[in-house]
Amino acid sequence: MKGLEKGKGAPPMFACDCDGLFFPTTAEDIKKNILHHVMSFQGRDPQRAGESDIYKALAYTLRDTMVEKWIATQKASYAKGKKRVYYLSLEFLVGRSLGNSMINLGIYDAVQQAVEELGFDMDLLREEEEDAALGNGGLGRLAACFMDSIATLKIPAYGYGILYEYGLFNQQLIDGYQVESPDSWMRYGSPWVFQRDMPVFPVHFYGRVSTYLDADGNYRAQWLETEDVMALPCDILVPGYQNDHVINMRLWAARASRDIDLSFFGRGDYIGAVQHKVSSETISKVLYPPDHNLAGQELRLKQQYFFVAATLQDIMRRYKKKYSDFTMFSEIIAVQLNDTHPSIAIPELMRLLLDIEGLSWEKAWNVCIKTFAYTNHTLMPEALEKWHVGLLEEVLPRHMEIIYEINRRFLELVTLAYPGDIGKLRSMSIIEEGDEKKVCMAHLAIVGSHSVNGVAELHTRLLKEKVFKAFHQFFPGKFNSKTNGITPRRWLLKANPRLADLLINKIGPGWITDLNQLRGLESWADDMDFLGEWQAIKRANKERLAALIRKECGVEVNLDSMFDIQVKRIHEYKRQLLNCLHVITLYHKILRRPGLDLAPRTVIFAGKAAPTYWKAKLIIKLINSIAEVVNNDPRVGARLRVVFLPNYNVSQAEVIMPAADLSEQISTAGTEASGTGNMKFSLNGALTIGTLDGANIEIQEEVGAENIFIFGMTAEEAEFEKLNVSRTPMAIYRDNEEIAQTIDSIRDGSFSRGDKDLFRPLVDSLLDQHDPYLLLLDFESYLACQDRVNTAFLDPVAWSRMSVLNVARMGKFSTDRTIKQYAREIWGVPVNGEP
Repeated sequence: MKGLEKGKGAPPMFACDCDGLFFPTTAEDIKKNILHHVMSFQGRDPQRAGESDIYKALAYTLRDTMVEKWIATQKASYAKGKKRVYYLSLEFLVGRSLGNSMINLGIYDAVQQAVEELGFDMDLLREEEEDAALGNGGLGRLAACFMDSIATLKIPAYGYGILYEYGLFNQQLIDGYQVESPDSWMRYGSPWVFQRDMPVFPVHFYGRVSTYLDADGNYRAQWLETEDVMALPCDILVPGYQNDHVINMRLWAARASRDIDLSFFGRGDYIGAVQHKVSSETISKVLYPPDHNLAGQELRLKQQYFFVAATLQDIMRRYKKKYSDFTMFSEIIAVQLNDTHPSIAIPELMRLLLDIEGLSWEKAWNVCIKTFAYTNHTLMPEALEKWHVGLLEEVLPRHMEIIYEINRRFLELVTLAYPGDIGKLRSMSIIEEGDEKKVCMAHLAIVGSHSVNGVAELHTRLLKEKVFKAFHQFFPGKFNSKTNGITPRRWLLKANPRLADLLINKIGPGWITDLNQLRGLESWADDMDFLGEWQAIKRANKERLAALIRKECGVEVNLDSMFDIQVKRIHEYKRQLLNCLHVITLYHKILRRPGLDLAPRTVIFAGKAAPTYWKAKLIIKLINSIAEVVNNDPRVGARLRVVFLPNYNVSQAEVIMPAADLSEQISTAGTEASGTGNMKFSLNGALTIGTLDGANIEIQEEVGAENIFIFGMTAEEAEFEKLNVSRTPMAIYRDNEEIAQTIDSIRDGSFSRGDKDLFRPLVDSLLDQHDPYLLLLDFESYLACQDRVNTAFLDPVAWSRMSVLNVARMGKFSTDRTIKQYAREIWGVPVNGEP
């Protein structure tokens, strides 16, 4: 990354930061800092230090620099009295921090030199860092990208979540099956995490509610006899790109309100004495406990309330330093709810304003609505959280009372707008009636926020027209679209340094903070020398991924083959099974028609299935079973390989994305909210095969229909088929011999060592007339589209030109653009210090 170092021409020892602070910028000074930290922080003899010691010392060196900048950022923000943004997310899929910090601080090359002069390999040091897997997938990775863009755009903001001791599980493949084990990423601590001793906040659960009338005759409530857990703040610093602006994610860790209960201890009940401590601290132990049973549901609810309650106390602490009433609260505080998980914040803020601060309902509700904004991330009904009323009444009794009152007042307004329309009341109620009442958290988030945004244009339209149609009609103007993005600092500058260097050489470095400047690449799309460099970079990236595949899977792959990649959470709607069907069809073609002009392919899968999602786990088994057959068939040779990379995470994605030739984005139209993997692949020069779903539509609009491979039904056509079934899967099976042979080979045990029952559930779902994901109805179109892909790949010059144009036209999909929209249209905060 030559030419990106900050501080060229600065004094030889230290560069001066704002506010008189100093930090090392030369290789020599970075070395001194590393050796200092090896001794002072780790108590190690530098001459005996290994990779782990040097990695930690380097991390502390960078953290020191970030702390100074963070303090200066905070002081400047306080001095100017700026409005602040609080981004609440149950997930932050951070990945590794070392490389990103080096780049954003502008000392990448100096650090590289320092590490080499100390006799260490930078790539090996990077491997010492555990991925901070504090998220499940796209939701958490988007939140992490947002933090990078918020810092780069100098927006005064904080991210708030939970410091999970165990992140998303480690995935192992045993006999082709997913087996989960704990991801104890914090077992040795993390140099990137500051554990603060203050402020520590109590978070209440259970108990009872006592009501009374105050001196002015107002209804008041007290939440009594609660069980308390302490929320300990832990900060991870996020530097903006070479702008001296550093923000923090504040992640809460649960601690017992006291280490042991002495009343148990005194009676000799030693287990009881520590039981409360263990139970309390379980809250921040693990990301996403299984919620198929009551205990898991209760823990999930407690996690959500725990981080929300601590966060709002922290917000109140900061606000009350300067203000004595709440007239300015929503003028200087904006709270963004990242999906429904933090929506319990709405009744919690009401509780604080009503019960603690003594505001009237009307004033408290006015503050609440102006403060909160809600981002919806899903069209899937099962992901729109609903909590059993009985569970909420037990765990958060005061909040359930407040939710009832919010609902009562809201339904009064609905009744005025739609007199006598019982159906409208039922569909819009926050409380879902039935055998067991439930609280619809998405409804609560919509009613309690001033803005509701979708994350792609199609997604937002479906929210308005289908999922929340009644709310859109009742709240005109509240719904809006903010198409997701990705940060180019991590997903191109860091993940694909060879390509980044080429871009900087040809069009300059401006694209790093203004991705629209990639348009300058279009003038190079027909330059044969440039296309040669482009192809050489892609091959080098494929070599890197091939080495990872060799290490993790023991499979040798053909570097001349098309790297056809689908990496994402394993779910039926994402249709990895459709990809499997194409692989089997391709396998059959190679065996039956060996003379066909087929481009060699390496089909690569990665992703995790939820531990209790048995069908998704069976799809993983099928992928590995197909790989076992295909990769060991000598008739296939190097023409086809199938690989499932285990334990997919951010660091693995940074190797995979730059190596991809083809990006599989094949979800059923109308099911994917946006997707960001599609953007990461395109930004790294992969061509997309996909449906008109999520952000694929907008990618097609940007790159041009001639530079993307689109197949299948539209969202409207898919909806029609679900309701009307114009053509059944069984009819397709009977009418199309190629498809029938593909399905029969799964059914007859060809990929299960003769076991005809193993994959029967998958075959049954494919042929089910009511398959909600419409795999066979899209399969013929998918096969035809894959034939177009094959033809295009056989012309390497044309393919490379399409690849260049994809990268050149990805400017829209930067989170810098997304965050500017949030800042100006929802939060009302300036960007980059503008007035």
